[in-house]
Amino acid sequence: MSLPSESASPPPLLSTALHDLHLELGARMVPFAGYQMPVQYPAGVLKEHLHTRAAAGLFDVSHMGQVMLSGRGADAALESLVPVDIIGLAPGQQRYAMFTGSDGGILDDIMVTRCPAPQQDTLFLVLNAGCKQQDIDHLRSHLAGRCTIEVLEEHALLALQGPAAASVLQRLAPAADLGAWTFMTARPLTIAGIDCFVSRSGYTGEDGFEISVAGIDAEGLARRLLAEPEVAPIGLGARDSLRLEAGLCLYGHDIDTGTTPVEASLLWALSKSRRTDGSRPGGYPGAARILDQIARGVTKKRVGLTGIERTPVREGTELTDAGGNTIGKVTSGGVGPSAGKPVALAYLDLAHAAIDTLIYAQVRGKAVPMRVSRTPFVPQRYYRG
Repeated sequence: MSLPSESASPPPLLSTALHDLHLELGARMVPFAGYQMPVQYPAGVLKEHLHTRAAAGLFDVSHMGQVMLSGRGADAALESLVPVDIIGLAPGQQRYAMFTGSDGGILDDIMVTRCPAPQQDTLFLVLNAGCKQQDIDHLRSHLAGRCTIEVLEEHALLALQGPAAASVLQRLAPAADLGAWTFMTARPLTIAGIDCFVSRSGYTGEDGFEISVAGIDAEGLARRLLAEPEVAPIGLGARDSLRLEAGLCLYGHDIDTGTTPVEASLLWALSKSRRTDGSRPGGYPGAARILDQIARGVTKKRVGLTGIERTPVREGTELTDAGGNTIGKVTSGGVGPSAGKPVALAYLDLAHAAIDTLIYAQVRGKAVPMRVSRTPFVPQRYYRG
């Protein structure tokens, strides 16, 4: 008789290039997507959140995946996996996209940038940390032989976010004309003497930049940014509350394989050229279901909720109508520090999803009133020129 095998130990947590700097700054580290990541610094989540809204916050998002697709036809190859116009993406332009499954569910949401000339045949992808290996496998499985796939294993990714982000970056990159650089565009940039690839984007609802840099240069760049008086280090806790106030989805919570882009209220991201009456309709996994939902509608949809009382609601909270009938569930929720009230993202039956509909969150046996609301919950301040 064989002895029972011991359960396999979980793989050791990975560290980003800024790990030692996080510890030096007093960060509280937590496991996240296989990495040790800073959830907060001594200032705390609330102050970090408000600092980012008022000045500039520096985030380490190096746990996310970075991939380059290159070669003539790389755009058409990637377009076969997403319901988004990649072929028409201009050099230096960035676009939000989604990998979809055969049933129309969302495998991951990603950012895609066409590199500026003379590298316009190269696409730069940023993948969610928890999905990056499956995304890379997905790309290799479907695109092998159609383009070159390069995973930037040794690169870090920093996000500088907030109303002072542009003035800080201009100080460290004086040759750049940031006034002509608008939201969702990208270019190579030398910052404090360090070569980087930078997009004017982010996931906080604020103006800001995401900075791809060689791992060996990441700590030096981070220290140089943090030396500027407007900049403070910000952890994952405030990153989550900032994106929630901005009404932005978190993969694995607000969107997943069980939700389609139409149900997730991401119709704005589905390019017209890929729709039924477009120039290149369908042709991506799950297109039949997604196009049918665009035409016929859905039975549930993602909405924003704001609290009428002070009680916050959390992920998983059941939502009911006045009669106590279950009509949906919260997928992200908490108190919005800048909004000044509880805010949440949720899926509701279509009959209860209209703006200003009164619904109830069941919190510890109490029916907490909430109202269906538009998102974002605070004004977006992206720079559009």
